[in-house]
Amino acid sequence: MELTEAIYGRRAVRQFEREPVARDQILQLIEAATQAPSAVNEQPWSFYVVRDADRMTRLSDGAKDYLIRTSSMATLALHLRETLADPTHDIFHGAPLLIVIASHVESIWAIEDCALAAQNLMLTAHAMDLGSCWIGSAHAYLQTPAGRAMLGLHTDHRAVAPIVIGHPSGHPQPVPRRPPDVHWIG
Repeated sequence: MELTEAIYGRRAVRQFEREPVARDQILQLIEAATQAPSAVNEQPWSFYVVRDADRMTRLSDGAKDYLIRTSSMATLALHLRETLADPTHDIFHGAPLLIVIASHVESIWAIEDCALAAQNLMLTAHAMDLGSCWIGSAHAYLQTPAGRAMLGLHTDHRAVAPIVIGHPSGHPQPVPRRPPDVHWIG
């Protein structure tokens, strides 16, 4: 797959088959993530791999509860409020795999470095005919003592990018993109 094909073809996938992702594929994804650039070559990332469906359900329930308790209802869109209140909704969309990229280096660039690793991981997943989605609604919960404990996050790590991966049960259509807001200077 050409790079531009991967960039223009990758979509956030929110419907997955229950088929597990093979261990060797997981290792390939992580290896691709580690090829991302990082400021002063710190490579500040660690990877937490969750394949246990029960743990993912508990993480999903904890994240939903946390968002409901801590977010202003005025700031949550109506559809998101309804979704979070639905006890059957899984924020991980039934994916068989969650990889959380965590930073283990206190650096002013660690979050950006981990985000670059996440993009490599998601583009590689697409090239391997796997779907992926960065689950922003899990992020805040993974910073809490309960979320950290459920993930087994080391005390010197912070969760940056919770990404679900699996075999897509469909192929999402492209979403419209606004034209770039370009400012030419000089």
